[in-house]
Amino acid sequence: MTPPCLAVLLVSPVLFTQAAAVHAATPDSQAGRIDREALVARHQPRLRAIDTMAPLSVGNGRFAFTADVTGLQTLPDHYRATGTPLETQARWSWHENANPKGYKLADANRDYTAHGRTLGYPTNQNTPAGQWLRENPHTQPLPRIGFVMAGEGARELTAADVASVDQRLDMWRGQLHSGVALLGQPVTVRGAVSPDSDTLALRIQTPLFSGGRLAVRIALPLGYDLAVKHNPPLDWSRPEAHRTTVLEQTGRKLAVEHSRDASRYAMTVAASAPMTIRRSGPHAFDVSPAAGDTLELTVSFAPRGLVPTWAGAAPSSAQPTASAAHAQPVAPAAAAPAPAASAPAADAAAVFDRSAAHWRSYWRSGAAVDFSGSADRRAHELERRVVLSQYLAAIQLGDELPAQESGLTTSTWYGKHHTEMVWWHTAHFALWGRPAYTARTLSWYQRALPSARAVAAERGLKGARWMKMTGPEGRESPGGNPLIAWNQPHAIHLAELMYRADPTPATLARYGELVSETAQAMASMLHWDADGQRYVLGPPLWIAQEIYDQSTSMNPAYELSYWAWGLEKAQQWRERAGLPRDADWERKRTRLSALPQKDGKYVAVESHPDTWDNVNSRHDHPSFLMALGQLPGDGVDRDTMRRTLDAVLLHWDWQTKIWGWDYPMIAMTAARLGATEQAVAVLLKSDGPNNGYTRAGHNPNKGLPVYLPGNGALLAAVAMMAGGWEGAPARPAPGFPADGRWTVRAEGFQRLP
Repeated sequence: MTPPCLAVLLVSPVLFTQAAAVHAATPDSQAGRIDREALVARHQPRLRAIDTMAPLSVGNGRFAFTADVTGLQTLPDHYRATGTPLETQARWSWHENANPKGYKLADANRDYTAHGRTLGYPTNQNTPAGQWLRENPHTQPLPRIGFVMAGEGARELTAADVASVDQRLDMWRGQLHSGVALLGQPVTVRGAVSPDSDTLALRIQTPLFSGGRLAVRIALPLGYDLAVKHNPPLDWSRPEAHRTTVLEQTGRKLAVEHSRDASRYAMTVAASAPMTIRRSGPHAFDVSPAAGDTLELTVSFAPRGLVPTWAGAAPSSAQPTASAAHAQPVAPAAAAPAPAASAPAADAAAVFDRSAAHWRSYWRSGAAVDFSGSADRRAHELERRVVLSQYLAAIQLGDELPAQESGLTTSTWYGKHHTEMVWWHTAHFALWGRPAYTARTLSWYQRALPSARAVAAERGLKGARWMKMTGPEGRESPGGNPLIAWNQPHAIHLAELMYRADPTPATLARYGELVSETAQAMASMLHWDADGQRYVLGPPLWIAQEIYDQSTSMNPAYELSYWAWGLEKAQQWRERAGLPRDADWERKRTRLSALPQKDGKYVAVESHPDTWDNVNSRHDHPSFLMALGQLPGDGVDRDTMRRTLDAVLLHWDWQTKIWGWDYPMIAMTAARLGATEQAVAVLLKSDGPNNGYTRAGHNPNKGLPVYLPGNGALLAAVAMMAGGWEGAPARPAPGFPADGRWTVRAEGFQRLP
């Protein structure tokens, strides 16, 4: 059964109030405060040559534009072949292929028998139904915007045509400055994205314009090549399968509508001075100044028609255009209605000004950490990663529809988000004193409650069971996804962070239903083991360490600790609201199985306790460490966890399947255990894969040039190590070594539970 569509819900005005408070400017001139502008400035990326792993992006959290060294997307094939794709993306832009066979989620079911019942779960992904349901809906890319040669002898531009690179990302103002020699002539490009509309502003200057040798091409692709799951190339085939309709064209404005089946968006190109517009193909336009060597323009995008839409609520000061949910379902293929009139044009100078004001406010808000006085040679690199990750998080993870793991840079898993990664993507915002961003993610959970309730009911559960891999319509995707469980308590954890940021009745009222419904499902997912006189979790179950048999897995260590913590926290929410503890939750919480261990160390899962006996079980996430790291340690014996941590550091397979977020996660466990040198060492571990950070700040993983869970986990770990946690030693920066080599200045952090 496909869960019902999500209801459109406007964001509470309370969020706007909180957002404004979060972004109140704090002057850096106050005595003892970190000089935040200097902190950001010393890590601004500057490229002197083409680096295909480090294209730079500007964005606003739901829309982003990624450029090569020319400041536009001029060398897409070169970057794709050797590094990171160059794309324009918006989180609201989706498409769904036709479904003539009427596939529904139950068509991908496989039966699992456990605890005296047989139940179907949609885990058959390698069937026609399973594949269609995984692929749809999928993200729809926006146009590519790049330089092309014009006039007689025009040919495709290549990397050999580019020289004298000098590109700088001004993160303090959210602006990208690019200078190159192109075809032997100077070209400068300044770019920024509006904080309150999906608008790219560009100011381009080159004598190649006045000589008629260069133009800016805006090319609208059909979509992605879905035969490629990760980093799919843009699909330029079948021009007849989509439409680009001109709505208005004047000397200073071009307005078009792009339609593909029922998916539509509007694009408006507006120039500050007269420009020449030439249609260079059915889905491409070349623009250049009508005279002179300067082109100043904006390119604005907005969803239209039967696609998930914004409802146009007033923008907040924390993150632009807090609005209605991306909850309207993607409609089936249908003929597009007649195009509507074009929207008013944006002004480039105003975009640059708004961008600068927004980013100054962002950096002056919330927390900051400064390692500049440290003698440890690793400190500068850690500070660089932290500053760049804050920028990337704000432009890639700030939407009300949770981000895919590659954010707004490229497409992975068809653009769908994974709810087990939501904590890593957004918890850090609250810990860094910017809870309005975390609130945006929680708004998705609130809108998705009807779908999550439907999933729970279908599986014989109470409350709301959260989908693991889903898009704007709130439907689960087939595969192992429906058997993942550690995504379930995240909603409670994030709500608790919001309460700690604002411990008021208003916060309890805003998230109380979400906490209660999540806990109801958690409690009903437990089963009574009469022989052991205890409650067990699973089977079927796919634990966070995704290597064990889903049909037999029972009692994973991390998930058991999360269940104990989550149910207790939900009980506290009831008490805060003046309600008694729920008797069913309490009975199950207090009679929950103990965390599995063997030979004095924790193992991943009770049903397969071979973690330390079988080298093949020591890869992927050492998730049991999260029970005392991300979590405060419900059910954990610290001595046992210390032995477990030491064993992971010595004997884990760091090559086979480790991920970027594993390193910060392990560092969090080390920090709570007082192993501060080990925490720093693993956080910056360089002799394993997937822990490098490009000059743009991205954390490439396993063929994915962009993997944002690594950035988010890094920010969560540093927030904890610098800002502390409940029960931390009473000294500044308790997660860092107190050996005199680390000088950590920290301000504005919220402690982790």
